[in-house]
Amino acid sequence: MRVNKSDFPILQQKINDHRLVYLDSAATSQKPMSVIESIEQYYKKDNSNVHRGVHTLGSRATEAYEAAREKVAQFIQASSSKEVIFTRGTTTALNLVASSYGRSKLSAGDEIWITAAEHHSNLIPWQQVAKATGAKLCYLELQADGSLDLEQVKGQLGPRAKILAIHHVSNVLGVIQPIADLAKLIHQQGGIIVVDGAQSIPHLSIDVQQLDVDFFAFSGHKMLGPTGIGVLYGKEALLEQMEPIEFGGEMIDFVGLHEASWKELPWKFEGGTPIIAGAVGLGAAIDYLQQVGMDQVEQHDRQLTAYAYQRLSQIDGVKLYGPQESRIGVVTFNLGSIHPHDVATVLDTEGIAIRAGHHCCQPLMKWLEETATARASFHIYNDEQDIEALASGLEKTKEFFGNAIG
Repeated sequence: MRVNKSDFPILQQKINDHRLVYLDSAATSQKPMSVIESIEQYYKKDNSNVHRGVHTLGSRATEAYEAAREKVAQFIQASSSKEVIFTRGTTTALNLVASSYGRSKLSAGDEIWITAAEHHSNLIPWQQVAKATGAKLCYLELQADGSLDLEQVKGQLGPRAKILAIHHVSNVLGVIQPIADLAKLIHQQGGIIVVDGAQSIPHLSIDVQQLDVDFFAFSGHKMLGPTGIGVLYGKEALLEQMEPIEFGGEMIDFVGLHEASWKELPWKFEGGTPIIAGAVGLGAAIDYLQQVGMDQVEQHDRQLTAYAYQRLSQIDGVKLYGPQESRIGVVTFNLGSIHPHDVATVLDTEGIAIRAGHHCCQPLMKWLEETATARASFHIYNDEQDIEALASGLEKTKEFFGNAIG
């Protein structure tokens, strides 16, 4: 299947009298018409609550919801759909692991290992767990380009290392971390690995069994699906040990006046009316990506990222961050002394959408010795023409500010 921009209706509009060049997919991806229509059709034909009613609409809704779970399980190569928990997104999924597993398993002196490159969603929950349990929050040393040296990591992880929580792909640097190798190292110490997969699931083929991750969290909206739906994958044995952190309808088996018991996996973690339409939309996004082929998605996104890095490096005054190789999805930069917000504002007048700021990675900004950066990020609907538009827009930005590149 060949991706056509016309599959994505939002890209057909003009912004400030220019064609829309959308380069902010790391924040949220655009949606193909098939995803939009799947949600519309659910609400038109099947809208009902799930797992409750015996009427036709209830049966249809339940079937669609659980079919989406099966699609997710197959997409990430989980051993069972029991290991797929629907959440509101990556943030909720990571908080679930931290609050349920982390708080129950850690004690004073235990070590939680992360990096300074983590999104706040994979940093703040562990800060809170460390405060609550007395565990120590420790940081793996990053190389100059944001990558990790496995020998250094091996030397840092000791017998007190209980949890390694790390991004698969950095939302700022684009670096791809060696998750399978990291999983092996933490498992050798008797610990577990929690992976923030928000930026890898849109671009890479994910096999959670091959990676041997214990938990893997991601969002639907970054992989062509709707907002408000995400996934926590967890090994069944670990999920069985964990207690829910939200209580109410849907997740209960028996309730008495003074006690209650929970449903089996995966439903014990899905309290309340679930995100049914979101799951349907996520299933449709998976269908679209699989029709394209994740190998083709990865090849396209790697090549386009490399092209963008090379093209922006030719522009006088551009400073790039992260590795030139082993990266995907994003190119982060600054343009001389021009503030990133000003860069983004001028580009918007040309119809070009990028992100500017700290990207929910304030510790990483400090590590980079920057207050903010500009970020262009890509998906399968982008092409080299979009990169050329960005390059032209940056040259116009320099002219607008009087070539302020010092």
